[in-house]
Amino acid sequence: MTGPANEPAEEPLEGTVEDGAPTPEGGTTAPEDASGLFDSPAASEPSAPAEPDYLGDLQRVTAEYANYRKRVDRDRIAVLEAATAGLLDQLLPLLDDIGRAREHGDLTGGFKGVGEGLEQVAERLGLERFGVAGEPFDPLVHEALMPAEPDPASRVATCALVLLQGYRLRGGKVLRPARVAVSEPGAQPESPDVPAQEQ
Repeated sequence: MTGPANEPAEEPLEGTVEDGAPTPEGGTTAPEDASGLFDSPAASEPSAPAEPDYLGDLQRVTAEYANYRKRVDRDRIAVLEAATAGLLDQLLPLLDDIGRAREHGDLTGGFKGVGEGLEQVAERLGLERFGVAGEPFDPLVHEALMPAEPDPASRVATCALVLLQGYRLRGGKVLRPARVAVSEPGAQPESPDVPAQEQ
């Protein structure tokens, strides 16, 4: 009699390999659920996002704002100076008339008060007069209109006569050069080399 104990063991189906069973090549197969056993822990963890540099952004924005404020202040000052120079440039003929009236003794009565008030306003806005007879001639601030007699005592060209007053702003910008007559230096008299013979 043959019983269950004598039955031959079932052979695995052809073409399938049991987990851990030897393979025809001589190795063993890995279990089906062992696919993630050989992955490194670092590779499986998601990379942490880089933290934003809030301090650097704040410093950059602060520096940009400070530069913007400086530019605005410079532009405001430049616009104010240009507007002041334009206004004073229009007033120069009136100031010339006031000066001529003073020289001729015509600055009297109500006209005197108006003229002096206008001069004070111009001075408060930064207007300065320049140009004095006898000072050295400077082509940057003087305009030569005519020559004058040479001055033997001078070694440089001088303003012999101021024909029209010059004006500039307190910062140094020339609104109108002083119009002058220029005196060139004269030749120095040469001393005789041979003294006169006594008679």
